[in-house]
Amino acid sequence: MFTQFADTARYLARELHHAGVTHIAVATGASADPYALACRFSPKSNNKTVPKADEVRVLICTDVLSEGQNLQDSNVVVNFDLPWAIIRLIQRAGRVDRIGQRAEEIHCYSFLPADGVEQLIQLRSRIRQRLQENAEVVGTDESFFEDEEANTIRNLYTEQQGVLDDNDDEVDLASYAWQIWKQATQDDPDLARTVESLPPVVYSAKAFALDEARFPLLGADEAQGGALVYVKSPEGNDHLAWVGANGKTVTESQFAVLRAAECAPGTPAVPRLEQHHELVAHGLQLAVSQDKAVGGGLGRPSSPRRRAYERLKPYATEQMKTLFRDEELERALDDLYQRPLLETAADLLNRLMRSGVNDEELAGAVKSLREEARLTYTEDDTALREPRVVCSLGLVQEE
Repeated sequence: MFTQFADTARYLARELHHAGVTHIAVATGASADPYALACRFSPKSNNKTVPKADEVRVLICTDVLSEGQNLQDSNVVVNFDLPWAIIRLIQRAGRVDRIGQRAEEIHCYSFLPADGVEQLIQLRSRIRQRLQENAEVVGTDESFFEDEEANTIRNLYTEQQGVLDDNDDEVDLASYAWQIWKQATQDDPDLARTVESLPPVVYSAKAFALDEARFPLLGADEAQGGALVYVKSPEGNDHLAWVGANGKTVTESQFAVLRAAECAPGTPAVPRLEQHHELVAHGLQLAVSQDKAVGGGLGRPSSPRRRAYERLKPYATEQMKTLFRDEELERALDDLYQRPLLETAADLLNRLMRSGVNDEELAGAVKSLREEARLTYTEDDTALREPRVVCSLGLVQEE
């Protein structure tokens, strides 16, 4: 059950307890470990073993658990109060409607204001209008009101095959990887469980043979293998590097690197090259230099940070010319320009922009994230950040 305020969450817990409901937990921003409560409520989806006596039957929470959590052991979401930011409804439903959900249907229930209050503030009709406007852009198969026709929200938080193109220079790495993963798990439901069972660190390499049809611009030297490196830069930007066995850069095309990494689920691993770690270190340096050369601080033109900033800056400038100057949005844009996005914010803004939201809705999402301290890293965190190797894959020349 979701509610906006911590006091309301505690009130609901007391009332349910008085009604005889047991195994209740409350998760708010003041909770010592909200994730631990999520694990007790949804142990299977979080790969946890919880004694039956410690399991939570009813989890009441604020939006501290509305993003980035696995709650799909359940298939019921209750909105005790209706958030004005429509994205909140989408995020809440997305906690249970995600990979690993076994139920055929997700049930979303929403408490509505009494008729007298409704006549005064028209909350129900205003939110219904916003949902319908959102559905015209995104579509949904979820109904938050009994009298509302079924529309589709799902496309906003699950990816559909074909939404991304094959633009070499502007490929959105995180989104493209997610599209590949989603399609693979749809075709092979056991794949997700296999991957989840792997140890935290796997040193992997695969055999590689140069395919001139797929890599027409590469020469024989590249067929000798090397390493593919995925780096997250200090600015929060994604970069892929391909370093040949000779230590030289093979290509800076992000899409070509993705193609080189492609393989079937049953592809056997082979021993990596002796100089694998040296090649990874070289790839890290290459990615950092790319980050400085391509796009500057805001990242690549395809990065959600740059796209959101370049869309909202003209919008904010136009607002300044009117009587409705949006100082809150201006402060959010300053944060966007100066500091990298948190990964959850980057993912959310990416999906919103791909879904076709207008500038006003995008501005609302950015302001909401900033208000909740979920938009960008703090200045201290930014200063301490270093480039990070997320993963690497060795390429070994086929015999």
